[in-house]
This record gives sequence, C-alpha cells and structure tokens, in this order.
Amino acid sequence: MRKLLFVIASLLVISTATFAQNPEKPTSSQIYESIKKLNFLGSALYIAAHPDDENQRLISYFSNELKARTAYLALTRGDGGQNLVGPEIRELLGVIRTQELLAARRTDGGQQLFTRANDFGYSKHPDETLAIWNKSEVLSDVVLAIRRFKPDIIINRFDYKNPGSTHGHHTSSAMLSMEAFDLVGDATSYPEHFKNGLETWQPTRLFFNTSWWFYGSRKAFAEADKTNLVEIETGSYYPSFGMSNGEIASLARSMHKSQGFGSTGTRGSQTEYLEYLKGDFPKDKSNLFDGINTTWSRVKGGEAIGAILYEVEKNFDFKNPSASVSELMKAYELIQNLTDSHWKNIKTEEIKNIIISCSGIYLEAVSNVQSVSPIGALKVRIEAVNRSNVSVKLNSINSTVISFPQTFAATPLLQNSKYTTESVDNSFTVTRYTSPYWLLKKGTLGMYNVSNPDLIGMPEETNLFPVTFNLSIEGKNIAITKNIIYKFNDPVKGEVYQPFEVLPIITTGISEKVIIFSSQESKEIPVTIRAGKDSISGSITLEKPDGWTISPISQTFSIDKKGEEKTFVFTVTPPTSQAQGVLKPLVQVGSQYFDKELIIIDYDHIPYQSILMSSEVKIVRLDIQKKGQNIGYINGAGDAIPESLKQIGYTITTITPEDITAENLSKYDAVVFGIRAYNTEPILEFKQSEINKYVENGGTVLVQYNTSHRLVTKDFSPYSITLSRERVTDEFSEVRIINPKHPVILGPNKITKNDFKDWVQERGLYFPGEWSEEFETILEMNDIGAKPSRGSLIIARHGNGHFIYTGLSFFRELPAGVPGAYRLFANLLSLGK
Repeated sequence: MRKLLFVIASLLVISTATFAQNPEKPTSSQIYESIKKLNFLGSALYIAAHPDDENQRLISYFSNELKARTAYLALTRGDGGQNLVGPEIRELLGVIRTQELLAARRTDGGQQLFTRANDFGYSKHPDETLAIWNKSEVLSDVVLAIRRFKPDIIINRFDYKNPGSTHGHHTSSAMLSMEAFDLVGDATSYPEHFKNGLETWQPTRLFFNTSWWFYGSRKAFAEADKTNLVEIETGSYYPSFGMSNGEIASLARSMHKSQGFGSTGTRGSQTEYLEYLKGDFPKDKSNLFDGINTTWSRVKGGEAIGAILYEVEKNFDFKNPSASVSELMKAYELIQNLTDSHWKNIKTEEIKNIIISCSGIYLEAVSNVQSVSPIGALKVRIEAVNRSNVSVKLNSINSTVISFPQTFAATPLLQNSKYTTESVDNSFTVTRYTSPYWLLKKGTLGMYNVSNPDLIGMPEETNLFPVTFNLSIEGKNIAITKNIIYKFNDPVKGEVYQPFEVLPIITTGISEKVIIFSSQESKEIPVTIRAGKDSISGSITLEKPDGWTISPISQTFSIDKKGEEKTFVFTVTPPTSQAQGVLKPLVQVGSQYFDKELIIIDYDHIPYQSILMSSEVKIVRLDIQKKGQNIGYINGAGDAIPESLKQIGYTITTITPEDITAENLSKYDAVVFGIRAYNTEPILEFKQSEINKYVENGGTVLVQYNTSHRLVTKDFSPYSITLSRERVTDEFSEVRIINPKHPVILGPNKITKNDFKDWVQERGLYFPGEWSEEFETILEMNDIGAKPSRGSLIIARHGNGHFIYTGLSFFRELPAGVPGAYRLFANLLSLGK
C-alpha cells in the first residue's frame, strides 16, 4: 500500500508543509479563505483524551466559519485501543492513530497537539489514571501546550464533575484542563517552560462541550436551565468548499479508520452547546470571541498591516490571485517588524504560504533515494517554477544537510519557465535516525520518555532536512524552506510521495514477537537482517537469558545491495522448567553494534512510516498440557490468537462465517470466535442454530468478548446472556477461583492464583451482566472499590458439549506471552475431551 493523495486536505486549508505530505496546490477560492484566516487573530483549543474523542464539527466551525486558529490537544496517541485496519497494537497503533489525527486536522483545518501521556487502556477512575500517567508531568504538558498555543478559548470534551462515571482518561483530561487554566498565567508554575522564550498566558474563557447525553436524556436536557450555556449553529454551508460544516466534519471523522469511525456526511442545521466553566462569560452569547480583539490592532504595529490586508481581502481577484502579491509583500515586511513574537511567527508562515500560492510558485527538493544512512551519499534535485507574471528571482539555495552551488547567480524565474539544479556535494551527514521521537527512549506504562523539551507535545518532527529557497518577489526578499522529500512514479497511482529518511546501515528483527516453548524441544528461530547501504558485512549473535542455549553462538554475513535482506537460523533450546526472558539480536559491523528493528507502516490513508524499535522478542518456556488438536477460528475485529495457539502446537483453520454448519464444524475439537465477532459479522445472526447444534453434538465453542452496542444478534448462545460494560481494568487485581472443582480449573493444567500473574493492561472487559442458570461461574474479580464480578468466564453444558463465554482479555495476554493465560485457554479448549 502506498500513501493516499489527500484531495480533501487541499480543498480546505493552506498550511505549512508537513512531513511526507503531498505538496498543496490551492485554488483561488482556497487562497481567498486563507487570506480571511490571515486577518483573524484569535485562537481556540479543544482538549480531550484520545484520538477520535474530538468534536470535528466544532473544530471545523472554529477553523472554517470563524477563521480562528484552532487546535486539538489529545492527551494520548491512542496506543491502548484496538486496530481494525491491521495487526499493529500498542506503540505501533499509536503511530497509526497519530497520523490519522493529522489527516483529520488536514481535513477540518485544525492543528494537532499531544502530551507525553501513554494510553495504557481503559481506566475506571481519574485517580488511577493520574497515578499511572504521572499527574505532574501531564499537567505540565497541558500547561506547556496552552502557553505555546495561547488560546483565547479552551473547550473541554468531557465533564470534570463526574469522576468514576466514565473512562478515567476522559475525566482526567477535563480535570487537568481546569487546573491548567489557573496555572498558565502563574510564573511560579512550571518555570522551566520559560527557558525557551515562552511567557505566561491567560485564556479568556473555558467551556465544556456538553450535550443531552450528559443530562441522561433529551427530555432532561430540554428542561434544563441553559443560562450558563452558549448555543452554536454549526451547520453552515461553505460555497468555497462545496460542502457543509457537517460534511467536512464527517470526512475528518472518517480518517479514524483504525477505530472504525467512518462517518456519513450531514447537511442542514446542527447545534452544539458549550457550558461556561471559567473566565469571562461572553456578554454576546452569539459571539464566542466577544470581548476579545481578533483584528490586526490586537498587536502593536498591527494597524498598518491590517490596513493593507483587509484591502487585499476586499479586492481579491479570483481570476488573477497574483494581483495581490505586491501588497502581500508589503504586509510581509511589516510583519517582520512586529515585537509580538507569537503572532509574528504565526502570521509570517501564513502569509508566506499565501504569497507563494498567489504567485503560482512551485518549489521542491527531491532526493534520489528514499533513505540514506547517517553518513551516506545523496543527490537532491531542485525544481523552481514561477507560474505567474509576478517578478521573482531565485537568489540562492542553501541547506544544513546538503551542499548546493556556492557561485549561484541570481536567476530570474520567468513565467512558467522551469528552473532545475542539483546538489554539488553528494556527502550527507546527520547525527540521528528518523523515527517517531517519542519512541526513541523506553518510557513507563503511563508516560513516554522525551528527552528534547522542544519536542514535547509535537505530533511529529518536521523539516528535519531543510532546503531554503532565498527569493526576491517584487523586489523584496523572502525565504521559503522546504523539507527534502522522495517521490516516484507508480504505474497505477502515478506520482507518489514518501518521506525522505535516515536509517541505520543495518537493521535486524525476528518476525514473532513472542515465542512459546510448550516443551523442552528446541526451536529454530529465523533472524532477518536488512542492509541500509551497499557492500556491508559483519556478524550476528543472540543475547539470551540464563538457562537458555543458542546454537551457533555467532554467524557472519555479507550483503551486496542496499535494501537486500538475508535470514539466519539459530537453534534455541529452553530450560527444563517454566521460565521466560528476552532474546535480542545484536549485529556487529566493524566496531559498531546495531540492535534496532525497522518496522514499516504502509496504509493508503496515512503517510508511509518507518519506525525503529529495539529488536527483541519475548521467549517463554511453558509448563502446559492440552487435549484436542484441530481448532476452528472465526475472525472478528482482529486479534493474534490464532498465531498464538499455533505456537503451542494447535492446528488452526480459519472458518468463513458463510460456511458455518454443524456438519462443517464437527471436524474441529473446538471452535473459537475472535473478539467482537458478533459485532462485525452480520451473517452470524443466521448461523446460531447451526453453532448450537454443533455444541449439542459434543463440540466446544468459545466466544470471546463482544460489546452490547451493534450486536448482530442477542441470541449468540444456547442460553440467555446479557452483556454489560463491566470490566476489571487493573491487571494486578486479585482473581478468586470460586469454582475450584470445575473441570476447566482441574485440568489438563491445574489452574491456581499464580496463573493470573504478569497479566497486561487489564483482566477483562465487557463482562456479561446477567446470564441464565445453565451457566456456571468460575472466577470472581473486581477493581478496588468496585463490586465483585463473576461474569469474566461463564460455562454451560449444552447437550453433549460446552459453550463458553469469556470477557477475559486473552487477545492481549496470549500475544504478550503470559504463561497462565495460555494454560487457562488450553484448559478451555480441552473441555469434554
């Protein structure tokens, strides 16, 4: 898959070029809309917890209707969610969801910000959330984001007043926003922020984006006192875009593809409500920026700039945008004299993009290769075209990473005449690799480790490889910086852009991230190395835990071509008793050692991503027994359980739901349904009688968790089950075996409390709240302060077989190599054998 051309992005905003994004080619209408935004000096910040929490209607309204500078601060990158587009979870899912948020913002016109908080999964209470996140550090990041962005208006997505009634991350985002509102103007709070020139800031007002849902019903909301609420009409139609605000919002919402949040466009009137929380209440409730100066007179020296730019907006020629360039250049020079550095920097970048767009100037720096090693060879081709009658000269080109001709003579860029040149010195040297900055160092369960304070809160690093075009436009100097990019021609998609990257000369990896040894038999482990340059040789070894044996100890390699991969097989022998540890490939080239794995994320809806992570796998020696061999698996929303079961010797066959009949299922010792199968496979509504017949005839069916929302049928069991939202989020919570004589506890593996050690992220989720008397309960558990739950694992005899429903998070535990989870799952599959 290659990067999708985000057509809609170019329809909405003209923004600073982002890393690996296609060059924007705005129309006259789009340029005009950006001029209107240039003349609005007001900002709004929306705050919530995760990707997909944001209200795209409001973000689009602020950005496209009010023309305000608008951003979404997501406290996390969504690492703890689930992935509906591929197998990536945790950190890699966070990379995907970061890019999905950036795609959403390119669509609705906003900007994207983050904190260092790690989405560790569902949390029932903000006390738990803030303990795991490190409240002080996350609050610091929220204060930092506000001091940087300087919003006049802040809007919370969630209610701070109801801790414990919803996701702890959600409530925490609102609580932190409330605290930060009072701290950002206090110079004694987080003074380390001021080292880089930041100042205190005080937003004017803080709102909560409420709705009838928070009141319990539409009726209760209709009858509520709305004195403290501001009502906003967000159903505007934008002729320049040919879309309504609701349609733009739906397109932005649909960028959250890994969460399955595709959204249908809406037209017509739509109302949003903002509940006043702090600051100055607007006297004019129809104007959210009431009492806030959003004109150029807001900044000292701005009146003269406004006098020029308001006329540019008024007299804009849609047939000839270049007619505005002369006045825009005058305004640009005046902006450089502003003493307000905040608005100076923002408006400088905005007006630069507008000038380039009005002039029809196209500038590009293209690498001849997609990646290079830190000390490598690189050729960069420059293209510069002036597609208007504006007077433009290219005075020089310079870069901190590559050399261009030093005897450069000022070159007039004549109308529609392309100018090209190339770098003169192909040597290229940088000090670090290109990989998501928040993954460069190991963090904690709740926080990412970011050593560079300048990067905290940024969605990604941009312009790592700058090339500056020093131009004269209408006799006035202006510098435009572009990042080096890579592009190629795809036979189907045509021109495809990818990021230019710096990667190690060698990377290594083992495809399986958890390797299970269910006996003392050795396993052959293939280790793949990939060359990042031509003609490279060295040796590879495996670091191992005590008690494990590796053969051979070391192997040598030689690779001729960059990009070529070779695989080497090592024999790994486990110890005699149950044990676990980490296996790490280590490559030596000369005096250098390399231990990074290169992971490529390549989906059509987000830019191509290269991620460098520590190359290691978990190895587990299990003391495990099992009965039965052939397992049928019906996929749901996606999980890695089939691969996990194969590792302990099961034969797994994927069953297409359409092929489900009692006869077809009879060949399997057990049939397992993937997570949320009854949410994602509509045909299962018509297959339940066949499934029940299979159980009745002696089969074992294991259904993993589903949500009550969007169930394709409520009759997914031979007997009644009512699902709830009940879960146990603390992976360390006590698990009590309340039915110790049940066969699933007794064998073939004797289950004890020790089997619930080392679980990750949670115990389970979406437990049944009610079930018929035919079911036996096996376990009891609860979070601190919560009522005990017995719905995590329920089992019923039906005819000669067994039906099992479980909300235990096996889909997380098996891929993580949790020994006790494997032992219990094997017992479930062994029932009746």
